[in-house]
Amino acid sequence: MKIRGAVLEEIGRAPKYADSTPLTICDLELDEPAGDEILVRIECAGICHSDLSVVNGDRVRPVPMLLGHEAAGIVEQAGDSVTDLVPGDRVVMTFLPRCGQCRGCRSNGLLPCSEGTASNTKGTLLSGQVRLHRGGEDVLHHLGVSGFATHAVVDKRSVVKVPADVPPEVAALLGCAVLTGGGAVLNLARPEPGDTLVVVGLGGVGMAALLTARALGAEVIGIDANEEKLGQARSLGASAAYTPAAAAELGITAPTVVEAAGNTRAFETAVALTEPGGTTITVGLPAPDAMAQVSPLMLVAEARTIIGSYLGSAVPARDVPVFADLWRQGRLPVEKLVSARIRLEDINAAMDDLAGGRALRQIIHFEGEASG
Repeated sequence: MKIRGAVLEEIGRAPKYADSTPLTICDLELDEPAGDEILVRIECAGICHSDLSVVNGDRVRPVPMLLGHEAAGIVEQAGDSVTDLVPGDRVVMTFLPRCGQCRGCRSNGLLPCSEGTASNTKGTLLSGQVRLHRGGEDVLHHLGVSGFATHAVVDKRSVVKVPADVPPEVAALLGCAVLTGGGAVLNLARPEPGDTLVVVGLGGVGMAALLTARALGAEVIGIDANEEKLGQARSLGASAAYTPAAAAELGITAPTVVEAAGNTRAFETAVALTEPGGTTITVGLPAPDAMAQVSPLMLVAEARTIIGSYLGSAVPARDVPVFADLWRQGRLPVEKLVSARIRLEDINAAMDDLAGGRALRQIIHFEGEASG
């Protein structure tokens, strides 16, 4: 079938992206789903820093590649081996499929799936196949999803079904921002009501961590160098919010600190704000060559713990329903993370807004997009 999507042509084009246009909006051919695959009509897709990291070269991927990994949509067709999903189901896309058999899949979310990681790195689906084409050339899949398009063919292990009353905007955010930030809180921080937790980096993932901690009854202190984010954090339920300099001056610390910015300074700030005996949980993805300074003596003498958390140490099939239920109870207002609603054609300018720290989550709505 013919679809319309946003293809990354070349990595590392200079910003301003609205002018350099690294992403091309074009028509593509999409194969029918086979075996364990499903065809999904995309309703909404969120623009995440992980997409920007491919555009700017922090995360090198093969190109051409149809980007987008945070999305939700409706199943339209299922492969012959799919028995647990049917046309009409609303599904959340997740950016790391799990084979269910490797050491990572047996780690209860602590380690990524090795098979899923390998296929994501190659730009294929979990089967090793490529279902996207343009003019006779393969166009690769982004993280098994390629959600910046009107339709996607994905492995069934890249989606989680949600109830029909979960709106597509909310469903899309459950698959990345909430799984990553909220998952780190749910699966690793595990705050009790009344506990204090610090979140460093108040983008979409950090704000999702904030919302989840509040849903679990914790007090949250937000930290970000962008002062505009501090007011947003307070409006989402943070009891206080500071710049890193102000937090250091006031001597702010907490037993658990979540770092969600993905840069060296934020990581070092998060470690500095962690109390002796406490835990620093880092979910941000800095550039591959980024290096931080941490005192080994401090780790030993103060009995510190630093934990890396990929995808919030989540098992999507287990955790997405938990977050969906918290939303349905009114305890997790995920929709408050949406800072703008845009068209697919606006995607290059949206990357500029994300790079400039002017956005939490920009959501692409595909209703009315041409496809056939």
